[in-house]
Amino acid sequence: MNDEFSYDQNAKNGPSKWGEISSYCNGNLQSPIDFDNKVVEVVSNLGILQKYYKPSNATLVNRGHNIMLRWDGDSGYLKINETQYQLQQIHWHTPSEHSINGKRYDMEAHLVHMSSDRKTAVIGILYEIGSLPDDLLTILEGDLKAVADKRGAEKGMGIIDPNIIKLDDNIYYRYIGSLTTPPCTEGLVWTIDGKVNSVTARQIKLLQDAAVNGFEFNARPVQLLNGRSIKFNKPN
Repeated sequence: MNDEFSYDQNAKNGPSKWGEISSYCNGNLQSPIDFDNKVVEVVSNLGILQKYYKPSNATLVNRGHNIMLRWDGDSGYLKINETQYQLQQIHWHTPSEHSINGKRYDMEAHLVHMSSDRKTAVIGILYEIGSLPDDLLTILEGDLKAVADKRGAEKGMGIIDPNIIKLDDNIYYRYIGSLTTPPCTEGLVWTIDGKVNSVTARQIKLLQDAAVNGFEFNARPVQLLNGRSIKFNKPN
């Protein structure tokens, strides 16, 4: 099966050629980006992240280029500037897509939310390999093997509580960017957790083994900032 896009820099459909798949991928508000201390503006007024998550039925899905956990019921929402964004799904990239001062991390999770008028807000969480496992991946470990290497495979997971996902509600980056895979649609509100979390090497390997061959490493290269503002919320 021909993949629409690839992460192989040398491939005909690699990241530098994504603009031929979707013109949006050539835009000026692309993600991911590097959070360089020299351009980041430290603020204290963005407030605590307003997350109102609740347990709901979920399904593990192998999308080929990544593994996703989709919530099928009402799993709650994230509120930003009076807009409610319903929690839809979480998926994983290895290594991380965003970087801090040029440093990429071992993994990044994306919590994807959508408003009633189809606007998207994503929370990104960075992970480093450490001794502590990630709680959500611990629940999914056995089931990752069940959907491994089968594009489109789905497995019902029963009720999963999104609150198990560790997040620092106070310290985070905020900027306007895009989807990190084609069609690279712009105008997304990105929030990146300012605290780096721990994941085990074994959990990362399970995710990489589960993705379809060729997508073990599924991080888009860092994109140009093009003068965008990046805020880093840090309470006084």
